[in-house]
Amino acid sequence: MDCDRCGREAVMHAAYSGAHLCGEHFRGSVEKRVRRRIREDGLLPADASPAEPQTWVIGLSGGKDSVVLTHVLDETFGKDPRVELVALSIHEGIEGYRDESLDACRELTADRDLRHEVVSYADELGVRMDDVVEKDPEDMAACAYCGVFRRDLLESYADELGADKLLTGHNLDDEAQTALMNFFEGDLKQMAKHFDASLGPFDRRAESTHFVPRAKPLRDVPEKEIALYAHLADLPAHITECPHASEAYRGEIQRLLLDVEEAHPGTRHSIMAGYEELAELAATRYRTGSGESDLGECERCGSSTGGRICRKCRLVESIEAV
Repeated sequence: MDCDRCGREAVMHAAYSGAHLCGEHFRGSVEKRVRRRIREDGLLPADASPAEPQTWVIGLSGGKDSVVLTHVLDETFGKDPRVELVALSIHEGIEGYRDESLDACRELTADRDLRHEVVSYADELGVRMDDVVEKDPEDMAACAYCGVFRRDLLESYADELGADKLLTGHNLDDEAQTALMNFFEGDLKQMAKHFDASLGPFDRRAESTHFVPRAKPLRDVPEKEIALYAHLADLPAHITECPHASEAYRGEIQRLLLDVEEAHPGTRHSIMAGYEELAELAATRYRTGSGESDLGECERCGSSTGGRICRKCRLVESIEAV
């Protein structure tokens, strides 16, 4: 097949749009979608200036998604004095896995002269994921522990770095899977939280005084296209699944969604278009009477929480007790 735009050999066919694109035009298509999402979500406010720039902290794991996100953001805003980009990597303590991905992070940020901060579970929490998996005091999946710890450290260090926004590399498949899981569980409150936390445009979200606002500029781009982009751009991505990955339910949803997408191209985009509208309606309903005024500070670490001790600290206490 030939590229629809220039006649050169196509490297990809997007069944959901019918497009055939060569490497150059494919990369341009991905970049265009990311930049459009940044505009539509209002990530860069009109009052940002060289005198008062925005600080965007990027959650950089070294995987394909966060590496592509960092690359596109640097290509777009690397010389823009209104934006300061800072990469933040988390070392969970997984032998033979995270060290290699951190090498990719260091190579990427060094090549682009980006500020890069690395924090670890061991230094900040006194735990390593390899040990957590072995002890498993709560009898739950490794991802359940890791998700809590990772979110907490990303949030606390983004705040410490003075972030105006915290950007993560969630792609279209990630978001469509989350949408289906919330649909199937009938969890309207979670839909509402999803919209206000990271999904909705900033001018339509509830303002937060407790958390750094999050954004997902890759959420219009399918996972396979991000992998292809990383390959074509020769980016130092570490494409290996975590050895402790065990999100069984999400895996079922992933397989279901891929099967439906293959039979009905465009399903993921349709899910997200409808889901975002429903999530905003849910957010409008559940904001009343459930604001952040109910949140206090964790007695152990000072993080925002609805109880006396936050979820992260409860898990650490449980691990330490074993």
